[in-house]
Amino acid sequence: MSPEPTAAAGSAATAVSPIPSTDVHRALHARHRAVLPDWMALYYEQPLEITHGEGRHVWDAEGRRYLDFFGGILTTMTAHALPEVTKAVSEQAARIVHSSTLYLNRPMVELAERIAALSGIPDARVFFTASGTEANDAALLLATACRGSNQILAMRNSYHGRSFTTVGITGNRSWSPTSLSPLQTLYVHGGVRTRGPYAHLDDAAFTEGCVADLRDMLGQAGSGVAALIAEPVQGVGGFTSPPDGLYAAFREELKRHGILWISDEVQTGWGRTGDHFWGWQAHDAAGPPDMLTFAKGIGNGMSIGGVVARAEIMNCLDANSISTFGGSPITMAAARANLAHLLEHDLQGNARRVGGLLLERLRSAASRLGVVREVRGRGLMVGVELVDPRTGEPSPRAASLVLEAAREGGVLIGKGGGHSTPSVLRIAPPLSLTVSEAEAGAAVLETALRTAEAELARGGTAV
Repeated sequence: MSPEPTAAAGSAATAVSPIPSTDVHRALHARHRAVLPDWMALYYEQPLEITHGEGRHVWDAEGRRYLDFFGGILTTMTAHALPEVTKAVSEQAARIVHSSTLYLNRPMVELAERIAALSGIPDARVFFTASGTEANDAALLLATACRGSNQILAMRNSYHGRSFTTVGITGNRSWSPTSLSPLQTLYVHGGVRTRGPYAHLDDAAFTEGCVADLRDMLGQAGSGVAALIAEPVQGVGGFTSPPDGLYAAFREELKRHGILWISDEVQTGWGRTGDHFWGWQAHDAAGPPDMLTFAKGIGNGMSIGGVVARAEIMNCLDANSISTFGGSPITMAAARANLAHLLEHDLQGNARRVGGLLLERLRSAASRLGVVREVRGRGLMVGVELVDPRTGEPSPRAASLVLEAAREGGVLIGKGGGHSTPSVLRIAPPLSLTVSEAEAGAAVLETALRTAEAELARGGTAV
């Protein structure tokens, strides 16, 4: 077990008084606010500094240990301080850290070979980036260049990144700070199953209604649309998803117009959903997408992203391009070791088994609570939608109360949701989560949910 942090000894010459333990986070928070943007969100009324981790646990600067049920926004995919990744990074750093894509790079070629084979895309080519935002940017560049159009179809309630291009196709107002964009975006129904005009329909009728909406939109837009980009499970939007097969039905309509399909796998890829290695495989009647984007979990904390596309699409650019940091030898080494560990230990299967247990426990707890509208998800990608029990309206207040109570109980989770109301708990532990850790975390979350419901009953507001 990793040692708990200790204060460094100060010299007599400096005569600096140590900060009392209870003020460590407060002092760093004040420095944070003095030099960083106001719009850069922090969790908790008293934000915390995470200093180190091991397995599924992390420690804060005051020595408290937590079960990590958010993984740095679904990024610590296998485990904190995974020995195989630590060793690969250390050994590569001792050789060379950086060279850029202007030189042959053996770790990059080897990882690209592995990902191309796993992608399901025929004659696949891989381009590495430094983040999911940049990966989606690259996919949009390829799609618009290949099709000669700046029209993009995106899903309502979606999130695809924080760059100027990707906020222009983000269908979640909370994360799209400007209406200006180089793209013309048309938003399609289907990403949210239990809200909206088709929510009352059964799965088959829901899919039929969404396809009819898409068909009508394409009838007006014509064949000038470049691509549809969609998350198989919407991450920031609150872990919502359509019925299985919806994107296969969409694909049939898209093919009639030559429109490309981009599957944003930044959060759903690498087996997190348990049932499938890629999120698109829940809709595989139409075959693989034309492109998929990835990031986050494959690097287990290292900055990595990328695009996989058919060669004819990837090679369509008629100008030079490189990546300074995409394909960095050190991130490639980390990702290769992480991917090998994930496959060799069947962490996708573990996500299915332990995630199923976690879902069952949370649904059982929620059945007795008015504050919970729905528990949904696949594998270790679980969303708990919260409402004010008095009104049934989405309650960001409830989400904040649960986050605080869960932290007090020793569990870190995230939150998200649509309609500018972050009222969904996002629960996504590392894929190596054990049964006992799932049970312990579920117990803490049940207590936190009860605490929030009681606080709302005492007069806490829903906004």
